[in-house]
Amino acid sequence: MSQPLLIYNTLTRQKELFRPLHEGRVGMYVCGPTVYGDAHLGHARPAITFDVVFRYLQHIGYKVRYVRNITDVGHLEHDADEGEDKIAKKARLEQLEPMEVAQYYTNRFHQAMDALNVLPPSIEPHASGHIIEQIGLVKEILDHGYAYESNGSIYFDIEKYNRDHRYGRLSNRNLEDVINASRELSGVGEKHNQVDFALWKKAEPQHIMRWPSPWSDGFPGWHCECTAMGRKYLGNHFDIHGGGMDLVFPHHECEIAQAVASQGDDMVRYWMHNNMITINGQKMGKSLGNFITLQEFFTGANANLDEAYSPMTIRFFILQAHYRSTVDFSNEALKASRKGLERLIDGLTQLDRVQATPGGTLTADYAATLQQKCYDAMNDDFNTPIVISHLFEACHTVNQLADGKATVTAEGLDALRRVFNTFFSDILGLRTEQSGSGEREAAFGHAVDLLLQIRSQAKANKDWATSDKIRDELQALGFEVKDTKDGATWKLSK
Repeated sequence: MSQPLLIYNTLTRQKELFRPLHEGRVGMYVCGPTVYGDAHLGHARPAITFDVVFRYLQHIGYKVRYVRNITDVGHLEHDADEGEDKIAKKARLEQLEPMEVAQYYTNRFHQAMDALNVLPPSIEPHASGHIIEQIGLVKEILDHGYAYESNGSIYFDIEKYNRDHRYGRLSNRNLEDVINASRELSGVGEKHNQVDFALWKKAEPQHIMRWPSPWSDGFPGWHCECTAMGRKYLGNHFDIHGGGMDLVFPHHECEIAQAVASQGDDMVRYWMHNNMITINGQKMGKSLGNFITLQEFFTGANANLDEAYSPMTIRFFILQAHYRSTVDFSNEALKASRKGLERLIDGLTQLDRVQATPGGTLTADYAATLQQKCYDAMNDDFNTPIVISHLFEACHTVNQLADGKATVTAEGLDALRRVFNTFFSDILGLRTEQSGSGEREAAFGHAVDLLLQIRSQAKANKDWATSDKIRDELQALGFEVKDTKDGATWKLSK
């Protein structure tokens, strides 16, 4: 694995050589879900994207502290500063405690992530559990002169910050563009300028999520939590901050401003963003009637779905595109992904049945070349679709081995199995079982193999009736049985 790891940095708009701040250790923060509803396909993409980053960094030897937050306070309706907190609104409508709503959907989110084989992060902090840290952040920004109090609320002074630093570096906007975009809003209310964002909001009498602060009983602004929690668990400077492209502005732009205003310099070295998932060319949204939750994908219980799609099909669908490219969902695309995943799983099944041959034509050199190609793709900004294409090509070779059209040495076979296990399972996070029933599926496969052994013995005894009956019954049940010079192989019919 000679090629160094390159990461596309949204801040510099180019691929950069990955150089962690601390030798052998990586700090990574990724924006997690707001837990007021079920996770949807848009939540799955950053979860899977940064799961692969987490897996790969660990695989190449780094000790990774991966922090992914839970937003359970401060995320307001309409925009980041106005309206009603989404969790508080849900709690009011359903007559529940806000934390009851947050816990319910946090549990649902975890269930969906488990189904998608997304590893849990090292730390999963909740915004509501870090109010003290967020108040401390606001105090620092006030002390440095980049915020002001207004009627018990604290706002970030973007124009003053922009005079000393540059606001808009991440999204490549200048302040005048931001101001012009906000002029359609009538008046500025408590703010000096409409573009200023809330660091702390004074709670209205009816607001049920509130905490005491030096300024008022209230709650932190949405942007504060990631800056405060990232700094708490990863330090004033850490390596990677990730999330969806929709968070570049204003959320991550405001995070940069908060960090610089509070500590004097940038907190994050590499900003990474996955692109959006659209549905039939449109952005997913409840108002458009194309909003599909992950549970609906898994069960097929949505009018936009032709059928249910397994969690591994969803994961494979997302990994088939580079994380920085837009992915358009359609039933046809998911069905194609399912067939692609089945092709890889079939290759793995065939590989398990391949027997080594002394003096085989395929040696460990083949596996070494395949492995290097896959590493080169991962080192080029985590290019999972190229890895998948290399594994597809290798499946052709595996089928030749299974059909007896090629032979492989014991060392070559072991090396090839290691490459598949490393990239299919460990790095891409795919698994052959669709429902987590690995042991049952293994037993199922052994049962079919046993039937084929009985059939082989029947053929040796010239008991053609028994041999044909086993083959025909298996085919009727959906198995494709193929006789080769080295014995019979099987796979599930497509």
